[in-house]
Amino acid sequence: MNTYPSRRAVVTGASRGLGLEFTRQLLARGERVVATCRRPASADALAALAKAHPDQLQVVALSVDDEDSRQAFVQALAGMHEGLELLVNNAGVLERGERFGELRAGVMADTFATNVIGPMLLAQALAPRLARGQRPRVLNVSSRLGSIASTASFNTPSYNISKAALNMAGVLMAHAMNPMGIGVISASPGWVRTAMGGDGAELTVEESVHSLLKLVDDVPGLPAGVFLDRNGDTLPW
Repeated sequence: MNTYPSRRAVVTGASRGLGLEFTRQLLARGERVVATCRRPASADALAALAKAHPDQLQVVALSVDDEDSRQAFVQALAGMHEGLELLVNNAGVLERGERFGELRAGVMADTFATNVIGPMLLAQALAPRLARGQRPRVLNVSSRLGSIASTASFNTPSYNISKAALNMAGVLMAHAMNPMGIGVISASPGWVRTAMGGDGAELTVEESVHSLLKLVDDVPGLPAGVFLDRNGDTLPW
């Protein structure tokens, strides 16, 4: 059970998949959410949630890989909430079909911009607002595919490299943000039935997000960039 009512949260990549489900479950818990996506005008599911929860949900445009978009979002947020309790760095991209010998610099750079640079710089920009929250936390949605020790084959290299880098970013975030009272968790959601995970995945978005939010609630103390699975068990770097 959520023991921190009226938590104020920012969720990135909220138009579908895990981000949309984070938004749904946070709203169901009575929390206030700023849900972001690249194109709010075409985010029909978010629009329906906003209509159903007009006092809890605000939908705002954000492309996490774009500096101008991040700055505009931070300025917009200043008029919404004085403090924050939760930043869910969920937005991410995965390029399929990459083959060694045919890797492209542009794909790797774009993946890194969305999966690593965006979360790091957004956390930096929102740190003062998180520091004014109660028991604030950053949740970086990582992946087991970012575990170097667990890698056994060549697969989705841009994504895997970016998630390994996001794990390092989480540790660095913690070194910078723990002194401000902000905890940082990097967590794998498991293999989830989303557009990215595919129809054959093991988990529903409901199961995965429920576990991740419980993880945010239950991890004690001031998390220092820990890398965990959705049940709270430590994953190898």
